[in-house]
Amino acid sequence: MDPDDLVTSIPANLLDTQTLDLYTKDTKRLRSYAGRVQLDGKDTRKNHLFYWFFESQTCSPYVPVSAQQDLISATPLLIWLNGGPGASSLIGLFLENGPLTISEDELGTVSLTTTGWNREAHVVYWDQPLGSGYSHSDKPEAYVQDEAELGHMFWQALQEFFRLHPEYAKCPLYVCGESYAGKYVPAIALEIDKQNGQKAGQHLDLRGIAVGNGWITPELSLGLMVDYAYTTGFIGLGQREELLRDYAKVQAEIKEGKMAQATDDGNALVDKTLGYGGHFDVYDVRGWKGLPWEAVKSYLKTDPVKKALHVPVDVEWTCEDNAGPVAENLKNDIMVDASDKYGDLIDRSDGGTKRYKVLLYTGNFDTACGFRSTEEILDRLMRDRDPQWHNAPRLIWKQTPGDPKGFVRRRGNLTQVSIPDSGHEVPAYQPEICREMLYNWLFDRAFPGYDPQGPLT
Repeated sequence: MDPDDLVTSIPANLLDTQTLDLYTKDTKRLRSYAGRVQLDGKDTRKNHLFYWFFESQTCSPYVPVSAQQDLISATPLLIWLNGGPGASSLIGLFLENGPLTISEDELGTVSLTTTGWNREAHVVYWDQPLGSGYSHSDKPEAYVQDEAELGHMFWQALQEFFRLHPEYAKCPLYVCGESYAGKYVPAIALEIDKQNGQKAGQHLDLRGIAVGNGWITPELSLGLMVDYAYTTGFIGLGQREELLRDYAKVQAEIKEGKMAQATDDGNALVDKTLGYGGHFDVYDVRGWKGLPWEAVKSYLKTDPVKKALHVPVDVEWTCEDNAGPVAENLKNDIMVDASDKYGDLIDRSDGGTKRYKVLLYTGNFDTACGFRSTEEILDRLMRDRDPQWHNAPRLIWKQTPGDPKGFVRRRGNLTQVSIPDSGHEVPAYQPEICREMLYNWLFDRAFPGYDPQGPLT
């Protein structure tokens, strides 16, 4: 008997005049499940966290689960989280690394992609925290206010998901995300680690985390944003000096623990920098408009789509980037440094063997939280943990013929990758290269290339 959350088909365009079959009697492209797990909230309220799961293409939708359980359990399961705070992870699904895409025109045609991360891994997209995407609580709505609360709620959501789908409960688990998920991901991973240690609930086989262009040390990223805008010619010297005075005020507020005020003034600094630069795209300094997502927004707000994904039609799909009630309730969290959480995950070990793999990757045209902030965060983190990290070989990841795919540094359980010709949302700009990078890291495959500082051959 098929599970209640099985996605059999979805509207193939905004007008719902055609259908894209995923798992009907005659068409079995892939197993996909979607719905909302129900968690106890404050008083008698319920919290509803939305997920959309896609099984790996290495598993056959024509073969019963029971006949390929070993393959299913051995296949990595990736969690994908967008940031914001307040963004829906379905933006990542349709615009970045999912098996579906949508055309940005009046028709809004939905089709299968060839670059989805589910080619060799299961992938589940979660709207979180509450108030993002299709995830909400009963009214009056509740919102998380710090990463500890968020991490625990998400662990509860995973427990409920694996209760519904025990066939995936033993999969190697990786928590992945980008941008403000640079805070979510390590908080969730540490909560899973904590609950595993306490033998609470279903043991989750957490193996590692991957974060793209993470908002990790906000104080550092804000200062570097001003420098990048100056370096690329969007602001002049006098404007830079004025912005750095504003930045010094934010730094002082962080030092004094006035985090809500630092958030407000940090946001004002970003707006002022963009205004002085003619409102360039903070996520890709090469452009002005950002990724197009109007079609995604229109599509996910329609009743036929909600019905196909087992979401009540009265639930409004919402998506914000550092705005709205989700961000407002996280105001004291936004400027907090999360780098120590990465250090904790890097340090975790069992009998001298590192417990978790960590991947941090960046697109080099992001001004919000791009390469330089990740580079300097890791340098600080590894200074005492592994002094050799600072001068570790930085491989030029090559392709033949063509320009380099990226720049790779690996030591122990830590991998860092910089990908050229990409903005903030790396999988959207370099989908094939980004997926290859992920799989190389996930499956311990080599990054073919050379060390430009090594001996000549």
